Amino acid sequence: MWLSEARITRRVALLGVISGLSACGFVPAFGTNGASDVLIGTVEVIVPPTIAGYRLADRVRDRLGPPDGQALYRLDVTLDIREIGTAITQEGAVTRFTLEGVAAFRLIRREDDMVLVSGETDSFTGYSTTDSTVSTENARANAEERLAGILADQIIARLQIGLA
Repeated sequence: MWLSEARITRRVALLGVISGLSACGFVPAFGTNGASDVLIGTVEVIVPPTIAGYRLADRVRDRLGPPDGQALYRLDVTLDIREIGTAITQEGAVTRFTLEGVAAFRLIRREDDMVLVSGETDSFTGYSTTDSTVSTENARANAEERLAGILADQIIARLQIGLA
């Protein structure tokens, strides 16, 4: 009997939270009539012609979808990724690297070239080296992919806030 009462109490609490959020005007960004509705399928992503740039663009397209026909908006992104040795042995060999990335972005309405949202995001990720060059290169590529994904997610979050 106690277990079913606990389930009912949780459901009532959840309904209360949901109704409280809707009463204050909360609308999920990716829900119906959310801030991101206007961006779904309408954004062309322009990035530097680098692997990290392509990965960032792919992540944005995964989240917002590819443009349906002529894009209404253009998202211009510049990337600056630096690699810093952060763990060095007594012999001077670097065993861990940090990738620091900065992405500057501008969302531009194509019809009049008006900048709707602009800003800059930054993050970092790291990887360790091994005795194998191939493994180290794979670890670096994986770290760069993670960094591009993080930066893309931050850009999308900033666009949602800027358009809300």
